[in-house]
Amino acid sequence: MRDNFINYFNSFDLFIILFILLLIIGYLVAAINQKKKPWPKSRSILWVTGFVCILVSVVGPIAKLSHHLFVFHMIMHLLLGMLAPFFIALSRPITLLLTSLKTQHARRVTRLLKCAPVRLLTHPITTILINIGGLWVLYTSTVFNLIHENIFLLIVVHIHLFFAGYFFTISIIAIEPISHKYSFLFRSSIMILALAGHDILSKFLFSNPLDSFSFNDVQNGAVLMYYGGDFVDLLLITVLCYFWYNSATLKKPRTI
Repeated sequence: MRDNFINYFNSFDLFIILFILLLIIGYLVAAINQKKKPWPKSRSILWVTGFVCILVSVVGPIAKLSHHLFVFHMIMHLLLGMLAPFFIALSRPITLLLTSLKTQHARRVTRLLKCAPVRLLTHPITTILINIGGLWVLYTSTVFNLIHENIFLLIVVHIHLFFAGYFFTISIIAIEPISHKYSFLFRSSIMILALAGHDILSKFLFSNPLDSFSFNDVQNGAVLMYYGGDFVDLLLITVLCYFWYNSATLKKPRTI
């Protein structure tokens, strides 16, 4: 049954590839057409890198093997839910969108970004609950078993993994024109809680078996989750401290 499920899932590969290419091209075209101020090439590279992480995680060998080996599932998790959001957040797509739109349209988007639901969605406490809390629900309930049998649930979980990671990242580094930038100390505290929640979950998985995967395989995946997650978190902490340092010394930050 799982093999039939995987074959069915492969029918979406072409659509995913085309959709990702469309997003990459759209961003690059918008970046090239910036008239007032040249768009940093580094941000375009970050955007492309982020979507390459998404593509590699959901299409190809990693995606297929993730249904059989928990280690590859965890590779997918790190790429889709942590690395891709990190790179894409640093590429500042919302800022690019606002600078690419006509003034009246940009004002409408700005008003949307300041509305109560968006403010709630991008609040650091909300994002940590959605991100880390969502992972606990995924790996400690029947949801994890169901995603290997239900294509639509799998797609929903993949979408959730990315956007939960993305909203968490932008709420921590706060470089996009969101409604309010909370203090560095507050965001650092949320970051520490997220790091702890992720590490505790990886230790929980190391000690508890999962259905359909061997215990040794789950332990290897948990180890990868622990150290791989810490590596991505270290990147995020470095970026946060970079902006904190520039803010504290009243220096103009370099573009990223």
